[in-house]
Amino acid sequence: MTKHRVFTTSVASVYPHYVTKAEKKERTKSEVDEIIRWLTGYTQEELEEQLEKKTDFETFFAEAPNMNPSRDLIKGVICGVRVEDIEEPTMREIRYLDKLVDELAKGKKMEKILRK
Repeated sequence: MTKHRVFTTSVASVYPHYVTKAEKKERTKSEVDEIIRWLTGYTQEELEEQLEKKTDFETFFAEAPNMNPSRDLIKGVICGVRVEDIEEPTMREIRYLDKLVDELAKGKKMEKILRK
């Protein structure tokens, strides 16, 4: 079976779109970074390293130091699919990230986004 193209896409190529989406709604790059750090356990320095290395999504999530156990509380629809119904683990992680950035852009408070 062929891997989905997004698995081999670099996080660095999508990251500016996350930031732009957030900034269009008066949110910040640092909030996007906070979401990514919360989800993956990367430090800010490690995140920036991954972006510099142009790490692909599959490797980015596979090497994540500490995937947040609360991420399974992320529910809802992204790209027409319920995130909680996605069976392929890497695709689910990618969609979790998409959903969190979406919630940020929709004006949700950080405490709610980070499931605190």
